[in-house]
Amino acid sequence: VQLQASGGGLVQAGGSLRLSCAASGRTFSPKTMGWFRQAPGKERDFVAAINWSGGSTYYGDSVKGRFTVSRDNAKSTVYLQMNSLKSEDTAVYYCAASTGPNYFGGGSSEFGSWGQGTLVTVSS
Repeated sequence: VQLQASGGGLVQAGGSLRLSCAASGRTFSPKTMGWFRQAPGKERDFVAAINWSGGSTYYGDSVKGRFTVSRDNAKSTVYLQMNSLKSEDTAVYYCAASTGPNYFGGGSSEFGSWGQGTLVTVSS
C-alpha cells in the first residue's frame, strides 16, 4: 500500500491541525493504520493507531486527550485531529499501515508501509 500524508504546517501553540493520510494500492481496510512522529535529533515515537474497523483506537501518553485518530475506509483515508498543540508536538508526522487488522501495542514493528511524512511546526 502507498501512503500520502498531508495537512502539516505552522500553527501557534494552543491551535489545531488535521492531518490526512490517503492510501492507494493494496487493500486498505483490513489494516490497522498508525501515526508516528519524529522530532529533530530524536527517535520516531508512536502517536496513535486505529484498527481496521475503527472500533479501537490507541494513543501515546503525550497526546492522550488532545489528539484523535479516525478513518474513512470508503475513502481509504486516515486522519489525525490535533488540538491544544504544544511546541513539543513539533515533528515530522508519518502515517503507516500495519501488516494486519489489529494493533498489539508493538509500536513501529507492527507497521510495514510508511508514508513520506508531513512537517508540523508549533510556535510558542
